[in-house]
Amino acid sequence: MYYDAEEDILFLAKEGRESEVVELSPGVSLELDDSNNLIGIEVFKASIVFKGVIKPMEKRLRVA
Repeated sequence: MYYDAEEDILFLAKEGRESEVVELSPGVSLELDDSNNLIGIEVFKASIVFKGVIKPMEKRLRVA
C-alpha cells in the first residue's frame, strides 16, 4: 500500500507485471497482469473518496 499525499493517490498492489489497466469508475483504476489477475488498485483523490470511511473509523478507534 502506498499513499502519495502530494497527488492524493492511494495505490494498493501486490507483486506482478501490469499488462492492462481498467477504469472501474472515474478516479478508480484496476491493474491486471497477463492472466487478468488483479494486481493493483489506484484511487485518485483518495481523501475525498474515503472521506466518509475515514472519519467514522477514527471515531471507532478512539473509543476502542
